[in-house]
Amino acid sequence: MKKKYLLSVLFLLLVLNVQGQQDPHYTQYMYNMNVINPAYAGSKESISGGILYRQQWVGLQGAPKTATLSIHSPVGKNVGLGLSVISDKIGPIEENNVYGDFSYTLNLGGEHRLALGLKAGATIHKVGLLSEIGNGFVRQPGDISFSENTNSTFFNLGTGLFYYTQKYYVAFSLPNMIKNDYLDVSQNGNQIQFGSEALHYFLTGGYVFQLSDNLKYKPSAMIKSSVNAPVSFDLSSNFLFSERFEAGLTYRLDDSFGAMVNFAITPSIKVGYAYDRVISDINFTAPASHEFMLLFDLNMVKKVSISPRFF
Repeated sequence: MKKKYLLSVLFLLLVLNVQGQQDPHYTQYMYNMNVINPAYAGSKESISGGILYRQQWVGLQGAPKTATLSIHSPVGKNVGLGLSVISDKIGPIEENNVYGDFSYTLNLGGEHRLALGLKAGATIHKVGLLSEIGNGFVRQPGDISFSENTNSTFFNLGTGLFYYTQKYYVAFSLPNMIKNDYLDVSQNGNQIQFGSEALHYFLTGGYVFQLSDNLKYKPSAMIKSSVNAPVSFDLSSNFLFSERFEAGLTYRLDDSFGAMVNFAITPSIKVGYAYDRVISDINFTAPASHEFMLLFDLNMVKKVSISPRFF
């Protein structure tokens, strides 16, 4: 009886997710900007990129697992190009996104820059519920909404703004501007649609305070919002020691709190980890989330001195 109850709860979580597909959470969002904002592409004056893997709600069967890959570079005085790939799996639902990024940067005087970005690509959406039956997911007899596996590809566009100096930044983005419907099922010659992708808005910002020669304080924040979903608010407070080791605390409103650390193995390679302690109602089943990160920066022209950037 207990097992059947748990399976029913998991199935309900799945249905709620399908009704309004949500973009993944990132605790280390300040180092994963290219994925959510195309205007960030080319802003670091070098070939830059990273790999991030997040396992959310550890202990809950079918919990979200997300992997991202991003790379971007300036290709001219004001133009930047990038590529971002996201793989997101929640139970039997798998979504893969491949997007190209374009940015154009306006020089506003001094060190002030405003970048305008566009993102274009495809989303491959798969629902393999039939293959999951017996692995913890059940379907009520006669329910047509999950009577077959689906595999669909959708085109989408995104846009963003990124205003920055050497000390701070403010950014706004809408990674997916086209609302696509999915999980269409045929019944008696009619198409019945059970789910759609929610449009998400991201507002981010951060500042770098120089506390001493070897210590910097880096607060940052992110507001994530979508139609018919609660607003998500993230706040981070990090300290950077000798421009090599960074540690801090994080808080996501009504969801989790935790810590993050990262270490520069070399001036061009950095590794990081974030731990989230869940405080929402799901914490009795899934008390924590984990996130791992690898970043790299490659200076294309060794003779050119590039000003350090800390975001």
